[in-house]
Amino acid sequence: MKLTLRWLAEFVDLPTSDPAEIAAAFERLGHQVDGYQPLVADFERVVIGQVIAVAAHPNADRLRVCTVDAGDAAGVADIVCGAWNFEADAVVPVALPGARVGELAVVRRTIRTVVSNGMICSERELGLGDDHTGIMVLDADFPEAGERIGADFATLLDMPDVVFDLTITPNRPDCMSVLGLARELGALFRVEVRQPVVTVAEEPPVATTAISIADPVGCPRFVGRELRHVTVGSSPLWIRLRLRAAGIRPINNVVDASNYAMVELGHPTHAFDLDRLGDTVVVRRAAAGERLVTLDDQDRALHEVDMVVADADRPVAIAGVMGGAGTEIGDDSTRILIEAAYWDPPSILVTSRRLGLRSEASARFERGMDPNFCHVAADRVAQLLQQTAGAAVVANRIDVYPLPIDPVVVTLGSDDIERHLGISLGLDTAAELLRRLGCDVAPGDPLVVTVPTRRRDIERTIDLVEEVARLHGFDGIPDRVRTGRGGALPAEERNRRRLRRFMAGAGYYETAALSFIGASDLDALDLPDDDGRRNGIAVVNPLHDGQGVMRTTLLPGLIAAAASNVSHRIDDVALFETGLVFLPGPADLPEQPEHLGFIRVGTVGTDLATPGRPVDVRDATGLWEALAMAMGVTGAAVRQGEAPELHPGRSAEVLVDGDVIGVVGELHPTVADRAGLPGRVVIGEIAMAPLIADRPSWRLEPPSPFPPNIFDLAFEIERTTPVGDLLEAIAAGAGDLFESLRVFDVFTGGPVAAGRRSIAVRLTLRAPDHTLTDHELTPVRRHIVATVVAATGATLRGEV
Repeated sequence: MKLTLRWLAEFVDLPTSDPAEIAAAFERLGHQVDGYQPLVADFERVVIGQVIAVAAHPNADRLRVCTVDAGDAAGVADIVCGAWNFEADAVVPVALPGARVGELAVVRRTIRTVVSNGMICSERELGLGDDHTGIMVLDADFPEAGERIGADFATLLDMPDVVFDLTITPNRPDCMSVLGLARELGALFRVEVRQPVVTVAEEPPVATTAISIADPVGCPRFVGRELRHVTVGSSPLWIRLRLRAAGIRPINNVVDASNYAMVELGHPTHAFDLDRLGDTVVVRRAAAGERLVTLDDQDRALHEVDMVVADADRPVAIAGVMGGAGTEIGDDSTRILIEAAYWDPPSILVTSRRLGLRSEASARFERGMDPNFCHVAADRVAQLLQQTAGAAVVANRIDVYPLPIDPVVVTLGSDDIERHLGISLGLDTAAELLRRLGCDVAPGDPLVVTVPTRRRDIERTIDLVEEVARLHGFDGIPDRVRTGRGGALPAEERNRRRLRRFMAGAGYYETAALSFIGASDLDALDLPDDDGRRNGIAVVNPLHDGQGVMRTTLLPGLIAAAASNVSHRIDDVALFETGLVFLPGPADLPEQPEHLGFIRVGTVGTDLATPGRPVDVRDATGLWEALAMAMGVTGAAVRQGEAPELHPGRSAEVLVDGDVIGVVGELHPTVADRAGLPGRVVIGEIAMAPLIADRPSWRLEPPSPFPPNIFDLAFEIERTTPVGDLLEAIAAGAGDLFESLRVFDVFTGGPVAAGRRSIAVRLTLRAPDHTLTDHELTPVRRHIVATVVAATGATLRGEV
């Protein structure tokens, strides 16, 4: 947002003209000042003069000798001029001898025997525009110029001046104008702001354009002003100079009037050629298949979400974004319709981004304008065109407002300010600050504050507290050192990070996949129709057909990532992912448990001396056991299990306190081949909640200084009995003396009956406070055997 200091001063009398102090005031109010720079004329000693007489040059047919009154600066002097667009009495800019015009030093010189005492300047020579067809005639643009003969011409142009360049935050569209920023400074400096006075002289007949709104949600208000007898041409210099200072290129007086009003008041408008538009205007959503050639000559396809302004047959403008070429103002336009509307901000944002069209108008509309200011904006453009284009404003402004928008009412209690700002500020003071911002404040506790509709950012009590803080001054809020406990991450987040560090330390690289999958991803896992993971939640607007469901498992993303690595000739791949899966819940919202998934392809144990071995199910179960230990999970176990995507004989369930929380194992060969993964593939998916839950801190105990008692037991069990059940029973039977055990032999055949197997276990027992004796150990051994027999139906084969 660019504006000049003199333009700002038309609305508010500031207590300072120092640009540094004004920039600091903007910053104090929360508006970032990107910079400010002087706006000075690129000429010196150019004065306002009046042509007294014009005579032909005695020795040149294309030159004339002009007698010019330069006032007290130089009196009356003759100047040779080659322009023919003026006559006597014209008021013109005159560069006197000794003046500088751009890089040209003006001197007295003889031209074809006639002494020329300076030069009469064109717009381009003075660096004020591109016109070089003749000299500048000031009478039309500056009627007061004739009363200032001899004065410095730069002062007529409001120079010198200062241009401020600010970045307005998205929540403050009310400050995207000279008036809006003047209101801010007025509130800060406690000075009155001169509100715009817009008066339009209307003429008969009455307006005949029929305007209707088919979608009042997308356009709650549409104001139209009909103008006739418009003469399209160049804008006065003062308008063009201010637009250039604001960073806007002048076009013609109609477009410039619209842009000038937008910068000045903030509300964008648009002008239609009424002869091309017709007498019917419909504001609606675009229909499927409709197209529009916009002002940039691009043929654009419209979507059904786009708001458009249409005539009786077709769209003529993309609402709030860009007009159509079919109703563009041309040099021959004489009847125009000024549109000032309030557009639904999200609708404009969606359309602008989809089309890649971002303009000064769309930047304002997508943030939200004041719906109750449309008529002022339309009238201001009409007023400017009366002044600059000879327009006649047709009586009866058209104003369609089917959904009036009322001001928001917010309360502010006596304790709200102290609770949020830490300072005690009376409600009377708060009320006075809010009234400076244009709020209507009813006294009491709480204050009842009616917020102007231009302030879309004020919706809650905390917003009022922020406004009070801005005007009171953040530097007026004392610094206080707060005491309290230092912040820390929640236990679950600490454990989540610990889990990820463990997986990385185990040689796995973290990956992240989209949260969307398709039916084909689940088909690739060979999931049966009744598998719960097929009950996915459909995505309303999927990226494409293959991502139409929220993921119910992490496995498709991991398999795809591993396959991508393998396709790039990476032989050993180890990946993991943590993330949410989405399952239908009993209520409207889905259940979103967090899962850990991992996959490993290739070999493990590879070094310079050994080639390593292919991964297998032991790597999956071993990873689970190491992870459970690292996370301090008690009651962790593993047992044989099945899953349709896993190898039927090389898969396992993982448990915590007897509850199954996941499956690990080798990927089914069919699934692996389908994905292009060679050899054995280790994979698993585990619910994270039991792993990252908050647990009591570990209690460290010193190891027993007394010797252990180590002995072996061999049991014969059914082949279908999980070894884990046997080991749990042994540990339970050993009681408090149990220290560790390990399986050192598995035997089948020979003396072992068919369908059974022999499991040999080495068991370590130790007492914390004494050496175990045979007298103590004998009943313990018997209890272990009895517990195992009762739990698994095993028979004891031998004891060493």
